[in-house]
Amino acid sequence: MAVHIATSLDGKVLEITLDRPKANAIDAATSRELSNTFVAFMSDPTQRVAIMTGGGEKFFSAGWDLGSAADGESFESDYGAGGFGGFPELANRSKPIIVAVNGMAVGGGFEIAMSADFIVAADHAQFFLPETRVGVLPDAGSIRLPRLLPRQLANEIIFGGRKLSAQEAMDWGIVNKIAPGSELMNTARALAAEICLSAPLSVAAVLDIIRNTEDLSIADSYAAMRSNAAYIAAINSQDAMEGPNAFAEKRDPVWKGK
Repeated sequence: MAVHIATSLDGKVLEITLDRPKANAIDAATSRELSNTFVAFMSDPTQRVAIMTGGGEKFFSAGWDLGSAADGESFESDYGAGGFGGFPELANRSKPIIVAVNGMAVGGGFEIAMSADFIVAADHAQFFLPETRVGVLPDAGSIRLPRLLPRQLANEIIFGGRKLSAQEAMDWGIVNKIAPGSELMNTARALAAEICLSAPLSVAAVLDIIRNTEDLSIADSYAAMRSNAAYIAAINSQDAMEGPNAFAEKRDPVWKGK
């Protein structure tokens, strides 16, 4: 089986490159490769942040491989534990994922980016959802995009094939940072380094609280937070004492993750 996923470890940061020429399209086998990579990342306590990018400069990912679809692959195929793209449907994800969009994020490629915690985009990147033009639909995009953008703009992208430039995506709050293509990964690495300065249990708790309270009222969110297992573990951890001690002693904290 061809391997389309390359990984490298930069300290506590796992870098994952989808490299499937010509357009980094994803079939079920490639999605399972990605899923296995992200599951291993989540289970390794020495790895704190993942950065996912695409090979080349033209495409981050063209999304679902329509050639495989023509050969009989369906939406019901096995895409791995994390769903299409490796991580969007991973249950109880406790570590941040940065997507570094190196080119066009098309269809499922855009949907993968929307599922990440942070997006860093090359200045030539574009984001769009062409599914309705080929007789299918952007399933994850239909759910996620109207939560990120005003409904009318989301509809224009979903139904009309409107493309968002990197700058427009940043202006609307979808993208965190824009960089020249040559500086894309360094920009993503700098963001990952900032995240790694925070206590790992605190980061895990924040991710879990956001995931479990985003559809609740403020009052219900407080109740859910205070009974949240990750929150309780973080505030009662050794790291919760290490932070104030390090501040008082004017030194950098040494996180233990416990």
